[in-house]
Amino acid sequence: MTGTRPTWAEISRSRLIHNHDILRGLAGSEIELLAVVKANAYGHGLPECGRLLEANGARWLGVTSVEEGVALRQVCLQARVLIMSGIREGEADAAIEHHLTPVVWEKHHLDDLEEAARRQGKQTGQVPVHLEVDTGMSRQGAAPKAAEELAGKIAPGSPLRVEAVMTHFHTPEDGERTQEQISEYVVVLAALARRGVSWELASAGSSANLLYPGVGHALTDAVQRLGRRRMARAGIALYGYSPLPRTDFWLRQRQVNGVMDHGIQPVLAWKTRVRSMREIPESRTVGYGATFAATRPTKVALLPVGYADGVSRFLGNSGSVLVRGQKAPIAGRISMDHTTVDVTDVAGVAAGDEVVLIGEQGTEKITADDLAGLRQTISYEVLCDIGARVPRVMVE
Repeated sequence: MTGTRPTWAEISRSRLIHNHDILRGLAGSEIELLAVVKANAYGHGLPECGRLLEANGARWLGVTSVEEGVALRQVCLQARVLIMSGIREGEADAAIEHHLTPVVWEKHHLDDLEEAARRQGKQTGQVPVHLEVDTGMSRQGAAPKAAEELAGKIAPGSPLRVEAVMTHFHTPEDGERTQEQISEYVVVLAALARRGVSWELASAGSSANLLYPGVGHALTDAVQRLGRRRMARAGIALYGYSPLPRTDFWLRQRQVNGVMDHGIQPVLAWKTRVRSMREIPESRTVGYGATFAATRPTKVALLPVGYADGVSRFLGNSGSVLVRGQKAPIAGRISMDHTTVDVTDVAGVAAGDEVVLIGEQGTEKITADDLAGLRQTISYEVLCDIGARVPRVMVE
């Protein structure tokens, strides 16, 4: 723990390496693996996780913006860094200067990058870009025909070259819909090959397509028939969580694969300490709005963590924490800087005791999936919501 405020997140080096190794094994030698560290490594700490993944052999890291890419480049000198959300006006020079690889899907991306590349004296093909094709996500990416035309605008002798052609699957748990996207994508790949565009990588598929391959095998085969390699972009699974919703499909896949999602393990544990204790009589209320009223003499523990740290207000009167190896219910509304917990049934709780919001204690555990279920959201949001004022501490 750093600082004096006793609220922190522990990031397990060994678990992150373990998950990365599992995903690299699933990718095998046929698939180039990109480790996604955008959004502060899904709340786990961008520089720390990026550095560790690079040291563990990650050749590609993915971020959202040039700003994230520049920060990552300060600690990761060798790994390729993909700017997954492309460049904005005025960012082309920084992207090239820091050896970042941008995703492109509009003509102005190419124009800005080419001008910047020529200003920096880059020679033919020295600046790689990844061309994104929209096959149904309708978020970013060029329509299939427009993508072909865009690739054709890179003239012979340009400092730019198309290194990869990428797309994004919107429903990886739905094999039929994903196959429709793959079919549209492969048509574009073949058309670009016929045009003489010398792309090297077909970048498609996420954690879901690695953990539960399904139609992913068909994509790999199609790419190999074109004489190219496939790239997959692993995100949430790196940090120990399934990318799929808790549907019947998800449950069936877990049963088929035996161990939980091939044995990936949650990397982050979120902890705090009891700040003070008090006993309140029956009928006494707790917190804003008096939404909790004691039905018996009650022991209340005050925790120095609140919604400004990322504890969702949805957890008021519904969530729990772990203290002394037992679950204790949250009592009352979550405040900006504090949370109150009913510890009447947990013997011996005292100021200074360690409390777990996400993680394990004794035989009990609380996961980001558990909190997501209470909040009617997904583990991604729970992890990314952990605030910047919560220090990330690397542990084994």
